[in-house]
Amino acid sequence: MNKPLAGALLALLLAGAAAAPAAASAPREAVAQAPAPTTRVQAPATTAQAAVTVDFAGTVALSNCSGSLVRAPGSLPSDPALVLSNGHCLETGFPAAGEVVKDQRSTRSFSLLNSAGTKVATLRASKIAYATMTDTDMSVYQVTKTYAQIQSQYGINALTLDDAHPVQGSSIKVVSGYWKRIYSCDVDGFVYRLKEGGWTWKDSVRYTSSCNTIGGTSGSPVIDTTTGRVVAVNNTGNESGASCTVNNPCEVDQNGTVTVRQGINYAQQTYTLVPCIGPGNVIDLNRAGCALPKP
Repeated sequence: MNKPLAGALLALLLAGAAAAPAAASAPREAVAQAPAPTTRVQAPATTAQAAVTVDFAGTVALSNCSGSLVRAPGSLPSDPALVLSNGHCLETGFPAAGEVVKDQRSTRSFSLLNSAGTKVATLRASKIAYATMTDTDMSVYQVTKTYAQIQSQYGINALTLDDAHPVQGSSIKVVSGYWKRIYSCDVDGFVYRLKEGGWTWKDSVRYTSSCNTIGGTSGSPVIDTTTGRVVAVNNTGNESGASCTVNNPCEVDQNGTVTVRQGINYAQQTYTLVPCIGPGNVIDLNRAGCALPKP
């Protein structure tokens, strides 16, 4: 997994590095500073060739990870807002294989960022609406404010979750609210099963090599640059070339063939979350089309 920040910083100190962010779950370039911000995510492009501009607006920083303020296509301004991150970023620790967290009280805080990557507010969770590391690596928090309140008070709109499977070759950006850094690459392909330690994830997104995400980028939204919508949540990469171990995920195809890609990173698709979001932004695992694991 892209290590939560504490583990990444420990790895950095052990390596004797100074004034650079943590080593992540694969060898990465050091980050001396965040890139110059661009303008905020705009409305979806009107042609297939056009690209939207992606920045930090709507992303959040957690204590150890990244995340984003998200909405389903059918979410209403009056709905309580949702924050998306990884299951392995939970304040309670990694969920075990087969474990699903549902409607668990939480008061976790999130730093909400504007287009320049500047903190404009602290959002507070009311509960962990859903989290798991089984089939996917996802956490969804419900916060105490509505989308309308957040927009009115801070001028920030939520990012919209795409309700369709991403496309191989699509241009994407991984936006880390923690590091205020944006990675640009393409969807290289999809992995039938991605195994890491005791966890297995289905139909994972594999990046091309330029998305060399680092520790603290876990939970970052993966944004399609044509639509401006969130298609996945960043979560892991193969660090040392080992096979199927923690921080060294392996790919397993339908025939059971195992492939290891050292230095390559992955994300978990989020279109699967959309059918599970009902009226009032309630996560309802019994809704038609919802295939997320149940408790």
